[in-house]
Amino acid sequence: MSQQEKRLTTIALALAVISLLLGGYALVVLQSLSSSVSDLQATVSQLKTSIDQLTARVSKLEGAAAAPPPASPVKLVVIGPWAGKEADYFQAVINAYKKTHPNVEIEYRTMRAEDVAAVMPVQFAAGIAPGDVIFGWAWWIVKMGKEGHIVDVSGLINENDYIPGIVDQVKDGNKIYGVPFTMWLKPGFWYRKSFFQKYGLSEPKSYDEFVSLLEKIKGIPGVKNPIATGDGVGWPMSDVTEHFLIAYGGPQLQLDLISGKVRFTDPRVRDIFANKLVPLISKRYFSEPIEWTTAVTKWWAGEYGIYFMGTWITGMVDDPKDLDFFPLPEARGVVGGADYAFVPKYSRNPDAALDFLKFLATEGQVVHASVPSGKIPTWKKASVEALWPPMQSVYRKIAGKGMSILPDLDDSVGGDWQKLFWDQLKLLWVNPGALDSVLKTLEASQPRP
Repeated sequence: MSQQEKRLTTIALALAVISLLLGGYALVVLQSLSSSVSDLQATVSQLKTSIDQLTARVSKLEGAAAAPPPASPVKLVVIGPWAGKEADYFQAVINAYKKTHPNVEIEYRTMRAEDVAAVMPVQFAAGIAPGDVIFGWAWWIVKMGKEGHIVDVSGLINENDYIPGIVDQVKDGNKIYGVPFTMWLKPGFWYRKSFFQKYGLSEPKSYDEFVSLLEKIKGIPGVKNPIATGDGVGWPMSDVTEHFLIAYGGPQLQLDLISGKVRFTDPRVRDIFANKLVPLISKRYFSEPIEWTTAVTKWWAGEYGIYFMGTWITGMVDDPKDLDFFPLPEARGVVGGADYAFVPKYSRNPDAALDFLKFLATEGQVVHASVPSGKIPTWKKASVEALWPPMQSVYRKIAGKGMSILPDLDDSVGGDWQKLFWDQLKLLWVNPGALDSVLKTLEASQPRP
């Protein structure tokens, strides 16, 4: 073999060795890549499982849909504003639910909306809730929902099944943070039929006739004042004030005051106060403010002739068949509103809570309106014939006059202004001469559009 041939052979052997080494390296790399791909596939599978679990969790808590009835015993704490007889009427709803859900124990606790709004934000901030289903003001429910404390129930109810606009009160964009329960109305001045018959009184057909009626009642022996003024935290006086604003300013004025488009110092508003409401206060046609449930008893006993109150009064008197009402003759709208319930995100039994919430929004309303609660359903699938008979007549009277159902002014504005409104009206009732100061104070804090 020549030297040239030896060099070529050596180079060939070297290339062969290098080729073998590269082949082995490539095999190792491929095996490593294969292992990495397998690990990556496993990781992706785990991530997919986690995402599916998270999606299911989000679906349950955000945009909740109907949940099946709980198969094992659970306990729900339900917090609402009703006490006394009103609590008994709500208990009828709980009892109806428990008939079909024997595994659910429900404890009802009373807490008024103003207390809910004052106490629960602190608890929510700590990630706890004292109840599983809670009633509260609509504006406050939306506020808590936007802060992330309340379950979005947009998948739980169909908005088209409710009185127009009633669900809007608890919406923020496409999210629904609560459900409407039954609806109350604040239709006018209530009176006993037997009292009017005994003294030859009749419902007024104009403001002048209304004033004449008050003067006649004032002259009846034993009557302290023609109109009983309810009190509490202040809402009974705001209710009757709103009725005057609607009657003599029209339904749109109520809406414009809520939005802030019309100010409380507007000449139209002052005219209603100065020429319709304040003269009646000054002439003592209205009584001094009396705790509102005590006022029911005194008015029913004949110490006062008429009493402005909501429809819940039908369930608070001994004989609702002796009860009737009239709005101010010029009124073309009345305030009406629903109670709203929600599920906090910190509920210990969210599935059961959502199931009960859906019952409240549907069949539970039928049960509540069928007993002397003084409420009508907001759920349109409930028939009028299912209502408690005295409420059937109220419903037909309002519908017969073609009145608009309007939102409550101070409930809609809410916040600190609501309490200011109540306090200023208390001042006006004891000092009618403070009218301009009252209106300026209300306007200064009135929200702007």
